[in-house]
Amino acid sequence: MARHIRKGDTVVVTAGNSKGAVGEVLEVHPDFDTCLVKGVNVREKRLRPNANRPRGTTVRVEQPIHISNVSPAVDGKPTRVRFETRDDGSKVRVAVRGGAVLHTLRGPRD
Repeated sequence: MARHIRKGDTVVVTAGNSKGAVGEVLEVHPDFDTCLVKGVNVREKRLRPNANRPRGTTVRVEQPIHISNVSPAVDGKPTRVRFETRDDGSKVRVAVRGGAVLHTLRGPRD
């Protein structure tokens, strides 16, 4: 199934506790239909003590968000995505808002 977001996209969170937040996609996990967005859905994780950190520590980590709760951003606003095949055989993602090409998915077929 084609995904409407890819690593490196700027997205807007459309649902959940981080609704309205804008960030860059760091990773996409297609097996779980989730993605990591930089600076969004950040939680504190406590690490146990070990030889390197005898007192333990707390780190802030981005947690995954379901891909249905994010949309690519065009001019700071969320947009839906269409997939178009060009005359040269390349497949591109096109934003419904404004018609901007988001990314080329594959090159021309030879």
